Amino acid sequence: MIVANTRADLRAARDKFLAPVVLVPTMGALHDGHRALLRRARELAGAGGAVVVSIFVNPLQFGPNEDLDKYPRTLAADLATCEAEGADLVFAPSVGEMYPQQQLVTVSPGPAGEILEGEFRPGFFAGVLTVVLKLFSLVRPDIAVFGQKDAQQLVLVRRMSADFGLGIEIEAVPTARAADGLALSSRNKYLSEAERAVAPVLHRALSSGAGAASGGPEAVLAAARAVLAAAAGDEPAGTSPRVDYLALVDASSYIPVRDDLGFHGTAVLAIAARVGTTRLIDNVVMELGHAAGD
Repeated sequence: MIVANTRADLRAARDKFLAPVVLVPTMGALHDGHRALLRRARELAGAGGAVVVSIFVNPLQFGPNEDLDKYPRTLAADLATCEAEGADLVFAPSVGEMYPQQQLVTVSPGPAGEILEGEFRPGFFAGVLTVVLKLFSLVRPDIAVFGQKDAQQLVLVRRMSADFGLGIEIEAVPTARAADGLALSSRNKYLSEAERAVAPVLHRALSSGAGAASGGPEAVLAAARAVLAAAAGDEPAGTSPRVDYLALVDASSYIPVRDDLGFHGTAVLAIAARVGTTRLIDNVVMELGHAAGD
């Protein structure tokens, strides 16, 4: 496995690879969810292609009061994980290598990037899309692999790739979960023991909502809210999730789904909440507007 820290080293290594080249963009602190991405990338690359992993904590996507400074950085362990999962190249640049001068031109995420995560984290998606576009330009992948856990990001990356005619296939991998349903995340390390015990309620709420899909959008949201409300009364003081949003959206556009619009198709029930001081996101995918057996 090659480790490149500069653009020049990346280019020299990339030029030797045969298609398909599959990129897995990460911020490091790799866990089993990332392993699932790497394994899918290896499958897509096949015996003749190459898997490229980027490890870069991108400052453009962190707000002034967010966790840029304390975000977990575990490069040695990450490299071992990448090698174990068959990566051919890891690109692990410094901030100065990625942004040698002030980044004045950024990618606007459009209307779908201004709601939900975009509302609660202003500038987040502009930072994400800018670094992803830069990685696409530097790595020149045929395929890029992302996790379904970041569903809104996935929608926006797909739209950016289509709108700019990048010709890059965007592959989604289902959310990896702990045995109790909690979505795996690098930020789970921030949870105290008591908070970790509470956090799976987010997935229980989403699962309850998905179970009510036959009743329509309002039934989905009501079922999820009921689980969250019950948990608020049961958990120890200070550990109940504080919800930023719970929303049901069109899976392809991220436009909110409403009962009166007669939506038919794939929808995403998404949540963001703070457990203690840790902000967690999760989602489930479901079909709406279809009779049982359709």
